Amino acid sequence: MRRAFFTALSLLGLLVGVGQLPATSAHAGSDMKHEFVPDAMQYGPAPAFVPPGAQLAVLEGDPTASSGDYTVRLKMPAGYKIAPHWHPRRENVTVISGTFKLGMGDHFKEESMATYPAGSFAYLDPNMHHFAMAESEAIVQIHGMSPVQFNYINPDDDPSRKK
Repeated sequence: MRRAFFTALSLLGLLVGVGQLPATSAHAGSDMKHEFVPDAMQYGPAPAFVPPGAQLAVLEGDPTASSGDYTVRLKMPAGYKIAPHWHPRRENVTVISGTFKLGMGDHFKEESMATYPAGSFAYLDPNMHHFAMAESEAIVQIHGMSPVQFNYINPDDDPSRKK
């Protein structure tokens, strides 16, 4: 009886272990189009409407499309700042790593910013005036509805106009 119990337990352990192989190999190669592991995410330069120095990875959708969902990750160096701006659509932000700071209003005031460590989530309603900063090197995930539109409070803060 004891031997049958241990044999069944061993067989169960083997089946569970084998069942994990397809999931592990699917993530390792990241061949699937709808799955991403951190090391396989492809970052490139961020769009011209944010200051240079950040990198962007598009995970889902097209943020520039006329409609549809999108999910992106923005990787920022320590001290990276985005001047006061607003969006016509809701913006959902999850801090993946590092420390991210967010402030509300028309003027960049670091002393008034809230601090969000990794694991934090915030959403910003349409037309909400805000500004942001990476206190340390940080990655944030942003998702919402396309198209993404940045409207700087002060047009001179728009990096795309400084070419």
